[in-house]
Amino acid sequence: MSSDSATGDRVPRAGLGHRVPDLGAMELLLAVARLGSLGRAARELGISQPAASSRVRAVERQLGVALVNRSPTGSTLTDAGALVTEWARRVVESAEAFDAGARALRTRRDSRLRVAASMTIAEYLLPGWLIVLHGRHPDTAVSLFAGNSADVAERVIGGGADLGFVEGTDVPNGLDAAVIAHDRLVVVVAPSHRWARRRKPLSAAELSATAFILREQGSGTRQVLDTALAGHGGLAVPLLELASTTALKGATLSGAGPAVLSELAVADELAARRLVEVPVEGIALERVLRAVWPTGHRPTGPARDLLSLTRRPA
Repeated sequence: MSSDSATGDRVPRAGLGHRVPDLGAMELLLAVARLGSLGRAARELGISQPAASSRVRAVERQLGVALVNRSPTGSTLTDAGALVTEWARRVVESAEAFDAGARALRTRRDSRLRVAASMTIAEYLLPGWLIVLHGRHPDTAVSLFAGNSADVAERVIGGGADLGFVEGTDVPNGLDAAVIAHDRLVVVVAPSHRWARRRKPLSAAELSATAFILREQGSGTRQVLDTALAGHGGLAVPLLELASTTALKGATLSGAGPAVLSELAVADELAARRLVEVPVEGIALERVLRAVWPTGHRPTGPARDLLSLTRRPA
């Protein structure tokens, strides 16, 4: 063990990368030994002969011994070159085994994709992305968990999903995020409801005093509405709390009462006049839709490809 004579501190030892030839040089030596020609070895490895000669000379300088005898009739290994080549063979075989193992890991990783998404994203955006992803990765099995944004965040943080999609005002703690879309919440009623003929926009105070049909606590929709009305008296006790967008739409269509829903979720019903949007003024009901993953662990494989699909220009 070496140390500094004055301080007694350990002298840093150069890493193997500085003392051992790289794999490309070892593969070149093996090719020279097998083919008996530096030129043929260079052609097999797809490099020029000058580049091959330069690489051999660099290894010889690094090791301090001559490895190849060059002559007009070909190239042969010196005794030291034969010994170094035998060592190189073991290293290259180990590297090939390492590469095969790494490829197997990637194949296993790419064979499945676990996605967790909020209800709105799961129902109205994710299917189109997954269709395109299937064209790129037809052998990847995709499993989908759909829940509210709080449940999605918890699943991603706990390792139960490779990629998550949430809606709301903030990025949950423990997650990194990328904005994938923007959405707007709208107040909707059945055509038979008295608000369906209303001309004057609803004020924040009226919204705060109204018992709505709403998503449950933890949903992105509820979070945005709670935040928007926090300075106006907060939300009244809900008329109904339901755990899915489909259930909310069904209750509203039946005339049970007004609801606050994603514009994405009610676009068809509004176009067909099965539901009517009631205008609102004085508060912002926009929200951000995000892809999320554990902090510091950028998505890889099919999860990375799915993320790229969500961020393509419309």
